[in-house]
Amino acid sequence: MSVVMIIVLLLVGGALGFAAGRFLSASTQENKKLNEQVSQKESALAQYKLDVAEHLESSSELLKKMNETCQTAMEQMATSTKLLQQATPSEANVMPFFSKETQEQLAQTVNLRHEKKIKAENTESSTEAPLDYSGNPSGLFVDKKHSVTNQE
Repeated sequence: MSVVMIIVLLLVGGALGFAAGRFLSASTQENKKLNEQVSQKESALAQYKLDVAEHLESSSELLKKMNETCQTAMEQMATSTKLLQQATPSEANVMPFFSKETQEQLAQTVNLRHEKKIKAENTESSTEAPLDYSGNPSGLFVDKKHSVTNQE
């Protein structure tokens, strides 16, 4: 009976060992998968950091170039402004748009127009009816009887 007991214990021990090996190897495989995922995520993070650093560096270079271009444009505008100020004659020497005779005629025309308005204002009396209601009636306001076309 001791031999049978030993064989049974060996079979039970073998079965337990087989089950333990399967269980431990499954957790080992899971650990390997998790370790691989961690290493992939770490490499992706490192690549992302490199990409961000490269992007910031290129952005910095572009901003430097933009600043230089703006400085060049400002210098060019200052130079152009100086040239325009030198080329523009002083206001005392500016050629008038109209000749002297034309300006005198325009001034006389303006004076004549103002004189007419002043004379017209003086000739009107305050007792007269407004122009909308004065004069001969016309159109619908004529005191004539109109024939009705829609009689029912």
